[in-house]
Amino acid sequence: MARYMEALTIERGGFRIKVPESWWEFDVRPESRDDSIRRMVNERIEAHPELARYRDTYTAFLQKAAADAWKSGAMYCGCMAESFGGDTPITGSVTVSLVGGRTRDGAPLSNDPAAIAAQLAVKEARKEGDSWRKVTTVDIPGVGPAARTYGIEDIPVPGDSLNRTIRAVLVQTYIPVPGQEGKVALVAGSSQVLDLADSFFDIFDAITSTFRFAERTA
Repeated sequence: MARYMEALTIERGGFRIKVPESWWEFDVRPESRDDSIRRMVNERIEAHPELARYRDTYTAFLQKAAADAWKSGAMYCGCMAESFGGDTPITGSVTVSLVGGRTRDGAPLSNDPAAIAAQLAVKEARKEGDSWRKVTTVDIPGVGPAARTYGIEDIPVPGDSLNRTIRAVLVQTYIPVPGQEGKVALVAGSSQVLDLADSFFDIFDAITSTFRFAERTA
């Protein structure tokens, strides 16, 4: 994974985050994302012809990631889709969304990390190969404490009438937004390459650790 050490700083309304320079970023809006993705795939393959056999795989993965990001209200979606010599490309994504919740009587839910962590469910694997989820709190340098879940999870396919799921490596970090009661920045990293779960846990942790709110200094 040494090729991912060079970082690119992404700035959006209210936050910035660093991702590996080789990752893809694209417009997630439904009316323009497919053309944007096709252009980027063609440009990447033109620069690296050995990736041509993965054209359809890359395109399908990036289109799904963009659609899921749009449905989640993501303000940023970055993806990796690279070949390291194997038969299947290594893929993963990170999204940043600003989300909030309210109680039944309309009051904002607490965005205190300890309170969020207490509401998140732990899931133990009963046997080898089962999905699982752990809950913890982490400290984001320059930002402060945040709640986090990580594990191998079965994620519902958005809009699927058969309620199908996709198993993925998933790390979700809930970072309280200063001065906005009930609001959190949700940084979510996911990959369907389960054999590299530990590596992706480290990658997603490293990316999330670069998150900063725009009004604060690094």
